Amino acid sequence: MNIDKLFSDKKHLQSEINFFIENKLIRFISENKELAQAHIKKARHNLEFYKLSKKHLNFNDWLIVILYYALYHSALSLIVNKNYSSKNHQATILLLIKEYGISKDEAELINELSISKEDAELYTNLKENRQSASYSTNTKFTKETIENYENKVLNFINKTEELLEIKK
Repeated sequence: MNIDKLFSDKKHLQSEINFFIENKLIRFISENKELAQAHIKKARHNLEFYKLSKKHLNFNDWLIVILYYALYHSALSLIVNKNYSSKNHQATILLLIKEYGISKDEAELINELSISKEDAELYTNLKENRQSASYSTNTKFTKETIENYENKVLNFINKTEELLEIKK
């Protein structure tokens, strides 16, 4: 996924989104604040599991997976907030870019809380490491890598809650 191209070429971004709509991996849904909140609750739940699992250093590969799903549920909360449903991780990234990353008006409206290009890149990088952790035989993720992701995922979830005005 070329994040830079998606941010710089709106036609390409929309074309990619249309592909997922046509293949029924992105759907338009009715407003559902309860579902958005449920995804945030699941993200927080995953963070709690991460904290418990972090004590066992032999499972660093699964810490990446847990962090990824905490981030993914936060991302799902954001797209539900815009009346979308997604059944594909790449489609979710596309919707985040479209709905939170490239609109000048929205960026001005929510200023610092806007989902930035760096957040989308974090999401992509964490997804790639999640795949490595899930499917490879390598169990080595450095403590620094995991702590870096932990901080960024927590930041992303906090921003999501602020955007959706959800009380912690």
